Amino acid sequence: MPEDIAVLKDVWKAYREKEYVLKGLDMAVSSGEFVAVHGRSGSGKSTLLRLIGLLDRPTKGEVWVLGSRTDRMGSAEAARTRLEKVGFVFQSLNLIQHITVLENIEVPMWLKGEDGEERRRRAMELLGQFGMEGLAERYPPEISAGEQQRVAAIRALVNRPSVLVADEPTAHLDDENAGLLMEMLTRLNRELGVTLVLSTTSREEAGRASTVYELLDGKLR
Repeated sequence: MPEDIAVLKDVWKAYREKEYVLKGLDMAVSSGEFVAVHGRSGSGKSTLLRLIGLLDRPTKGEVWVLGSRTDRMGSAEAARTRLEKVGFVFQSLNLIQHITVLENIEVPMWLKGEDGEERRRRAMELLGQFGMEGLAERYPPEISAGEQQRVAAIRALVNRPSVLVADEPTAHLDDENAGLLMEMLTRLNRELGVTLVLSTTSREEAGRASTVYELLDGKLR
């Protein structure tokens, strides 16, 4: 049986007193699974992914990631777990504009303390897997938005995370580039076995997943 990568038990989240964005959620993500959370903008999808990715804590309930109860973690332990075990692809590109594509991909490894030779080797290997090695020495403003988002996805993989969290990653892309990114994410899951949790407003994108949740009125359906 696949192990559970993330488990949420009766999770509630409020940003103002008694104004709950999430209401009693139960959810489990198994190793190697592709889970999509579908819902309209403002439905709480990003909040849910932030809980799975250790970027936030629930108001009530339990969040477990890789067997550890993260809602009780200290900030230093949570930061270390994020760095080593969780990869993020956000709506915003979050690339550093004044360093090269290769250097952007190396940043998580640098934060982890990897040496320069290993950082470069692994970054180039990942770029090569997706036919993007020609972008290595270019700067983010010199490549398209779609290429930047795919670079951001590669950067999210470089520390070999246990789960990749993608929060509406196609939100600011045109249809062609959105399709290319979704093909890349689907390939990561199906061919490389990367556990993927995706939030999206698109039913078509959600349809690529092995498990689909609808988030409506703060509850999963």
